[in-house]
Amino acid sequence: MKEFQLVIIGSGPGGYVSAIRAGILGIKTALVEKDPFLGGTCLHRGCIPTKALLHTAYLYDEFKHAADHGLEAGSLSVNFAKVHKRKTVIVRKLSKGIEYLMKKRKVEVFTGKGVVFDANTVSVAGADGEERIRGDYVILATGSTPSQLPTIVPDHKTILDSDDILALETIPKSLAVIGAGAVGVEFASIFNSFGSDVSIIELLPRVVPLEDEEVSQTLEKSFNKKGIKTYTSSQVTSIDSTSGGAKLKVDTQGEETELETEKVLLSVGRRPLTDGIGLDSVGIQTDDRGYVQVNEYMQTNVPHVYAIGDIVRTPWLAHVASAEGILSVDHLSGKPVEPIDYNKTPSCTYCSPEVASVGLTEKEAAERGYTVKTGRFPFSAIGKAMILGEPEGFVKIISDEKYGEVLGVHIMGPKATELIAEACVGLRLETTVEEIFKTVHAHPTLSEAMLEAAHNVYGEAIHI
Repeated sequence: MKEFQLVIIGSGPGGYVSAIRAGILGIKTALVEKDPFLGGTCLHRGCIPTKALLHTAYLYDEFKHAADHGLEAGSLSVNFAKVHKRKTVIVRKLSKGIEYLMKKRKVEVFTGKGVVFDANTVSVAGADGEERIRGDYVILATGSTPSQLPTIVPDHKTILDSDDILALETIPKSLAVIGAGAVGVEFASIFNSFGSDVSIIELLPRVVPLEDEEVSQTLEKSFNKKGIKTYTSSQVTSIDSTSGGAKLKVDTQGEETELETEKVLLSVGRRPLTDGIGLDSVGIQTDDRGYVQVNEYMQTNVPHVYAIGDIVRTPWLAHVASAEGILSVDHLSGKPVEPIDYNKTPSCTYCSPEVASVGLTEKEAAERGYTVKTGRFPFSAIGKAMILGEPEGFVKIISDEKYGEVLGVHIMGPKATELIAEACVGLRLETTVEEIFKTVHAHPTLSEAMLEAAHNVYGEAIHI
């Protein structure tokens, strides 16, 4: 039996980053992955392929408006096979990059399903049979899979999950998206740009329901302007097959609507992959939905076993999983560590226009007892946004009136997912509104919207 100081199960952004960190610290590490490639859902079925499609969709929208920039373009069409090919090339290169990093950091990779056999032993069931390896410590990073609804189950032909839709060979004439979280609105945005007639059905009162209410309302208006129909406070009561796809009955607070569509995307969240990985064999505790219970250092109730990423009740975000992996490795190695403050981790949605946020929403800040002051500034008054032809959206700063501390930042608009980094650093350093507006921002840039929003907390914005 091969022996290691650390065995990691799962090679997604939680698992492989844990392995790299362990290698940097000189910890003898094994990484177990059930798929024949490294990178997990994020790289192969999530973050990277969807963002590749979104970028192509963004370029397609740009080319449609080339004449607005004085560019004379010929006929324009989508070669969907080439779109997929580019996406696949990117994914493969990044996966090969992870393989290289494992070799560089002397991490031994085992291909097969990893199962906790006993307190310090992991069984790896691969194509050539079972192998057992021993670890002083174990990190569980097995990830998640798309959730289903009790009454709507993907048939993987007409009713699709987020894995299926990435493999579509043709662009559907119409698409109904059930669920308006990040995954749902991103795919809605992609296929709307490619020409599909898109509808979104959301059970809650607004799209992207975890975001600030003003962001949700503005994004819904933007989608409607693009021709994306949104049904909020709505649920699908039935789906029937038709010769051209499916017929949905949608109930919106007692009012019924019928939608006929070629494809249906079920995007109602994800569930943890914790069944069948041996948790019971060592008594690792889970909650009623299968999430592993951990402390602030990601330790399970079995102290030398850690759990990170989508299998714990923290935000389903790749960068969160990576941060949890580094925290786990540093903790088990005896380095000084501090728990992750999840209020200061960014949330990014890559639809068009983009949405990004960090910290508290206006409602959350009020509920926590703060006297809230907000500043808002539209991209329509920012020169760089006009140059880009993307004047839609705004930056909104939530602050505490008493001390001026920034409690949250919410952005909808061009490059929102890049601009949010400034806010993340600011919240980490407990910045104030004054410190932001006294920081000189370059002109002309999109980041000036952050500067102006800070000024506007006190009603002193320069350009409106």
